[in-house]
Amino acid sequence: AFEKTRKARIYILDEIMLKAIPESRASVNKYAPKMKQTKIPVDKIREVIGQGGKVIQKISAECDVKIDISDDGNVFISGIDEDNVKKALQIVHTIANDPEVGAIYRGKVVRIMNFGAFVEIAPGKDGLVHISKLDKNRVEKVEDVVSVGDEIVVKVTDIDNQGRINLSRKDALAEIEAKKNS
Repeated sequence: AFEKTRKARIYILDEIMLKAIPESRASVNKYAPKMKQTKIPVDKIREVIGQGGKVIQKISAECDVKIDISDDGNVFISGIDEDNVKKALQIVHTIANDPEVGAIYRGKVVRIMNFGAFVEIAPGKDGLVHISKLDKNRVEKVEDVVSVGDEIVVKVTDIDNQGRINLSRKDALAEIEAKKNS
């Protein structure tokens, strides 16, 4: 009986399945769930979850993903769209690891003042893009270049001793353009 079922199983796998799918696919179906995993410091778990779960819920809603965090700092992010999963992973990394000087981030303009724009590069982490650092050309009014809610690329130029983050859109655009040309 066991031999008969083994032969039947081998027949199904070798004869029928190999003819239907001769080799494995290079990529998974676009509707199959994608999953990424990372590890964050245990003392940063509270920051990623946020008060009452606000931060983690905001990331989940914004990126349309599911995020699970274990007590030892393992973070599992799953979703249908791979780009959204990667975006959520980037946000978690930005929260868990302090922004690095010289790094480029995609952020959302949250507030505009006459001297510049405040850009949120991660939940709870805002930085200032001074009006002189908004564009390669001279800017008369901040509103001429950006509006509240715009997503822009910025480069961290400095973090002062009070933890304030200084950003530059001009430097980020120049660096991205230089990479494209090289």
